Amino acid sequence: MLDYIRLDWDLPILPQLPNGFKSAAILFHPFIQMPYGWEKTKRENPYQHIYPSDEEMINLGEPISWIEVMSKSGLKSYKELSLALQTSTGALGYKYEREDLANLLNSYLETIPDLYYPDSDCTSLFIIDSLLKVLCSKGASTLYFSEPIHDTNGSFKVIDISPLEIANLSPNESIITDENMDFAFMGIYDSFITLLLAKDTNIEDIIKSHNLEALICDKEVSPSWFL
Repeated sequence: MLDYIRLDWDLPILPQLPNGFKSAAILFHPFIQMPYGWEKTKRENPYQHIYPSDEEMINLGEPISWIEVMSKSGLKSYKELSLALQTSTGALGYKYEREDLANLLNSYLETIPDLYYPDSDCTSLFIIDSLLKVLCSKGASTLYFSEPIHDTNGSFKVIDISPLEIANLSPNESIITDENMDFAFMGIYDSFITLLLAKDTNIEDIIKSHNLEALICDKEVSPSWFL
């Protein structure tokens, strides 16, 4: 089992990886497109905050890629979209905020009914199934999790658990590894991303084969990659 990893914000990710992990990728959580008119069925007053539950997201929602949002919002890179999201949610310190980028993003979202921000803390339900396939790709049948906020951990058989149940293991960030410690993935609080770790060096091939949207970590990519 692997405890949750606290990464130094300013240092490259790869040298901080434990237990023989050699490669990493930053996975972008998809935006959430709910059916047309869904929000109207939920809204009881003009000031109510509306956001789909995990069950609604997985049963009714569709994933929308960052690249699609970038192409239609005027945002020019993953860095700009990340800054826009984190500025909008107050996740950045004042000196890093980019209100201009946040305005571009939110102006676009206002034109698309029932389109919502990605999950900011936990690994997106839209990518959990693909991540389970990665973790089990070398024969693992048991996975381990560690959750740092309440210092809880445990294990489960993949055959006995659904993506929704995995999402409910922790209300915030957690790390999940396979029994052979070949792979791991961890959500990062307030970041709209999940970090995938591998002992193999061919993580780019893994990302492509599972159609995940990602930034492959080279020797310079840090947790503050978007600055």
